[in-house]
Amino acid sequence: MKSTDSTGSRQTTEGIPGVDTSGVDVRIVTSGGRCIAAHFHVLASASTVLEKQLERSEKRRTTSGGGRTIRILGVPCDAVSAFLSFIYTSRCSAEEMERYGVHLLVLSHVYCVGRLKRECERGLAGMVTVESVVDLVQLARMCDAAYLKMRCLKVLEGRFKEVEATEGWKFLQAHDPFLELELLQFLDDAESRKKRRMRSREEQGLYMELNEAMECLEHICMEGCTSVGPHDGGPPNQTKKGPCQRYSTCMGLQLLIRHFATCGRKVHGGCSRCKRLWQLLRLHSSICERPEPCKVPLCEQFKMKLSVEKKGEDGKWRLLVRKVVSAKAISSLSQRERKLNHNPTKVVGWDDEDFSATQQKHEIFSFGTF
Repeated sequence: MKSTDSTGSRQTTEGIPGVDTSGVDVRIVTSGGRCIAAHFHVLASASTVLEKQLERSEKRRTTSGGGRTIRILGVPCDAVSAFLSFIYTSRCSAEEMERYGVHLLVLSHVYCVGRLKRECERGLAGMVTVESVVDLVQLARMCDAAYLKMRCLKVLEGRFKEVEATEGWKFLQAHDPFLELELLQFLDDAESRKKRRMRSREEQGLYMELNEAMECLEHICMEGCTSVGPHDGGPPNQTKKGPCQRYSTCMGLQLLIRHFATCGRKVHGGCSRCKRLWQLLRLHSSICERPEPCKVPLCEQFKMKLSVEKKGEDGKWRLLVRKVVSAKAISSLSQRERKLNHNPTKVVGWDDEDFSATQQKHEIFSFGTF
């Protein structure tokens, strides 16, 4: 079907592929002299922007005659056809997305077609490359496409050196310094977040290790193990060879307890290993909730002392206690199996031969983190 526009040029009117053209009452004028026939109520129900344009077109029609007409210019005609086809069918083929994804995203943003916009974001997010990332992040910013922008930022974060060498980045530097500054600020913040996450994981690992040490201390003092304990008797496994298989820190703790029992300098004499066990015993008493008398040495004495000195208790120590209690809760919820074949002398560094080296590396029981 052909018609003549206001300038006298001939225009071709065509229907939307796969859609019945009976009863069409709207013409969509596109670039290239093409017109696409559509239905007023379908367009109005799909987009409030199109609805308002159609209402204005209706007012002009009543005053000057003619049919309802909307102009969608500046994008390929086939992109407009794909846009209208989605309004009717709620489907967009992979080929259309690959060829017209950028135009469809712009149209869906301008005309507030949310479902198409989400599909375009997902489709374009899968097409982000080093060469196209700068163009797509600019498009995402203009169209308020948060998901697409996030994907572009991920590519920038992981492959910035390659992106920096592209023509797109050079063009950005020359023509949009504000966006360049925004992206560089994001990369700097991303590096800071990465360092914070790594530090947080390391600290969480420390608290989990301390929590295991608390469990292992109760295991030794209440049940006994290869060479130490229990609290009210001799070790139950005198003939057993090899390290304890329940806790990776068990052998190290046993060595520390045996040293504490025979050390002549003790805590007040300046022995660092005795101080370390003293801190472990104090930490255990801070998190111990047993109503009956605890079999871990000095637990009851520390509890009495802490109840008297609670007002003057060190804030950093209280923070440490809370972190270890939190690690205990996480450990109980995760229910992960312990690694039976882990080398117990390399987790906390409590073996006699390499004690000083591991102390410098971990600083676990000197609480250097605090």
